[in-house]
Formats: sequence, structure tokens, C-alpha cells
Amino acid sequence: MTNAQILAACRSNWEYRGIDDASLREMLDELSAHLEDAEAAGRTGRDVVGHDVRTFAAAWARARAPLPRRVLRMACLGSFMLGCLLLVVCLSRWTTETAVTPGKIAFWAVLGVATVVWELRRGSLGMLRSWAIGLCVALPVALLTARLAGEAPVFTAPLWVAPLLLLPGLPYAVADMRARRNAAAVQA
Repeated sequence: MTNAQILAACRSNWEYRGIDDASLREMLDELSAHLEDAEAAGRTGRDVVGHDVRTFAAAWARARAPLPRRVLRMACLGSFMLGCLLLVVCLSRWTTETAVTPGKIAFWAVLGVATVVWELRRGSLGMLRSWAIGLCVALPVALLTARLAGEAPVFTAPLWVAPLLLLPGLPYAVADMRARRNAAAVQA
């Protein structure tokens, strides 16, 4: 793997993790200097970053973004996803409220936790793989919960709750979309 490929993989990982632009440039400059020093000493980029570039980038991002900030970001984005889900369910069924059952609660809670834990621990596998792993864990839990607790609604969620859930994660979602758009423009 060339130094340019290592830098591109790290940039992609850090942008995905929401590292701000100033920190991203600083981290890329520092990594580039380390890679150039290694090359001058006769070593490869793999000697600097190890055998797995994504794990290296994830570890550096975790060191750069402390746990409380990452947890806050994930909680806000989780709330945003719940708001989107509630909005889609209400709009697709043309109703102003939806019944929330124990099976649904277990499914979405386990799916969210599994996806977030995997992302925080291992780095990005991509959206489809992360959701596939989450589904493999969440489906059995949801079925077991529905079997044990039944399908009686725990509560009903009105449509007006969706905007309240969307609000905390909206700034993060917009920032992520802008970062992805800027990254695509830079790569093009």
C-alpha cells in the first residue's frame, strides 16, 4: 500500500467519524510527515500504521475525540434515527400515531446498540455490513421478546414526537452530509 493510499484511507475513516476539518488536516499532515520520515529511513508505510490501516485510523480518531464527545454524538444521532424511523412509519401508514410493542423496542434497541458498539470498537465496515451484523443480533432478540412479552402495545408514539427526536441530531447529520459532500468534491 502506498503512502497516498494510506493517507486516503485514514482521511476517509476520520471524515466518517466526524473529525473536524482543522483536526483532520493536522492529523493528515502529522501522518504524512511520519510516512515521509519512515520512507527516508528505508521503511514502508505499513511499518508506521501496522497491517490494518482502518484499525490504526480508528485508534487515532478515538484518541483525538474523547469518549464523552463520541457518546454525545452517537446519542444525538441515535435520537435523529429514531425520529426518522417514527416519521417514516407514521407517514407510510397515513396515521398520526404508531403503537410501540416490546418486540419493536427490543429490535431497535439491540440493532442500535450492536451497530454503535461495532462502530466504536472496530471502525467502519460500511453501512450494509454494520446493519447486517446488527440484524443478526437484533432479530432473534426481537422474536424472543415478542414471544415472552406478547404484542400488546407498551405505548403509542404520536407524530409530533418525531420532530423532537430529530432536533438533537440535526446539526450532526448536516455536518456529516457536508463533510461527505466536501470529501466527494475533493476526490473528484
